[in-house]
Amino acid sequence: MSFALGALPIVLLLLGFPIFLVLLTAVTVALVFFMHVPLTVLHQTMYGSIDAFALLAIPYFIYAGELMGRGSVAQRIVDVVQSGVGHVRGSLGVTTVGTSAIFGAISGASAATVATIGKIMLPAMRSAGYPAPFTAGLITSVGAIDVIIPPSIPLIVYGAAAQESVPRLYAAGLLPGFLIAAILAAYVLWFARRARIPAGGRFEWRAFGRALGRGVWALGAPVIILGGIYGGVFSPTESAGIACVYAAFVTRFVYRELSWREIVDAAATTFIFTSQILLIVACASVFSWLLTVNQVPAALVQWIESMHLTRWSVLLAINLLLLVVGCFIDPLSSILLLTPLLVPVVKSLGIDTVHFGIIFTVNLAIGLFHPPFGINIFVAQSVLKLELPVIYRGIIPFVFLYLIALALITYIPEISLASMRLLVRGP
Repeated sequence: MSFALGALPIVLLLLGFPIFLVLLTAVTVALVFFMHVPLTVLHQTMYGSIDAFALLAIPYFIYAGELMGRGSVAQRIVDVVQSGVGHVRGSLGVTTVGTSAIFGAISGASAATVATIGKIMLPAMRSAGYPAPFTAGLITSVGAIDVIIPPSIPLIVYGAAAQESVPRLYAAGLLPGFLIAAILAAYVLWFARRARIPAGGRFEWRAFGRALGRGVWALGAPVIILGGIYGGVFSPTESAGIACVYAAFVTRFVYRELSWREIVDAAATTFIFTSQILLIVACASVFSWLLTVNQVPAALVQWIESMHLTRWSVLLAINLLLLVVGCFIDPLSSILLLTPLLVPVVKSLGIDTVHFGIIFTVNLAIGLFHPPFGINIFVAQSVLKLELPVIYRGIIPFVFLYLIALALITYIPEISLASMRLLVRGP
């Protein structure tokens, strides 16, 4: 059995097989050669894993982000943020951070933010004299905020895997997301002063008002999503559906940028992306079931308890594990594979599973842009036409900034739990 659970998946990964095929092969080998149970268990477990109401929000949020990303929504958000901070030295870098956070509250997809915001900000930052490595590192790394703040797709998947409330996770992700954005913005301001990046013109209320008027419909999406959830009007899944209707209305009738054909094409793109996600969810869930029925999580908890480790040291070890895993495996697969193993461990130590969900997600967010295989790196290279050595040099400072934020989030639970207690009532 250890061959099917450990050696076989590692060998298949090293050979370059897709992650869903790796997991499905390992489970099939275990069922046929080691457990001798009917293979109907395989497809029953796979189907049951995606038959979850919380997962229904995934295609809706993807579709809303796809619609918003095809029009001028991102540019309008950029204009609003830039008109508010344009008089500050380093304003373009701060605008990149702020716009990415706002756009992430619409799409929830990191790679989409890197591509969309990067296309807009890269030419402007080049013209303003920002060094190429800094620009590349900022654009590549800032999209990782989008998997932390709601509506984060990884948080939906973690909630389903850990049997945790998605609204609680969304609320807990707000302050950590803002903390990371603030740290990045502070570094941008320091760097701009050190590199003598020229400041923009003075702040003008009239220009800010015009930009706000043009962008008010774009800014309405995150307000509707979060306000509806925490105002008790609708659930996260219902808010995702409403976000789709809102995005289609704004892009088709208000901004008049998308035709009906383009709206249908966005739905087709969403269908393909959602199929890829749910295929991974199904295969990873059945592998997690295999681990559970073979008592692997329970054995891991007993082993850690026998070592009498402190909570501090266990969290440090988990962070190191997740940082390594995040460099090689995508966030959704990592969550589905490791949640059944790690959640019993943190529960045994008295760690809140909502807090741990944020720790988990921040670690995997770093993996999105951490060398050598972070997906955001390759998105930046292909979309922005930047060379890999330039991107790698620029990323290094931002990896350290995220690690600082990760340490604060890990060892100060109130950063995650304070907003959850404020916004979500009840257990």
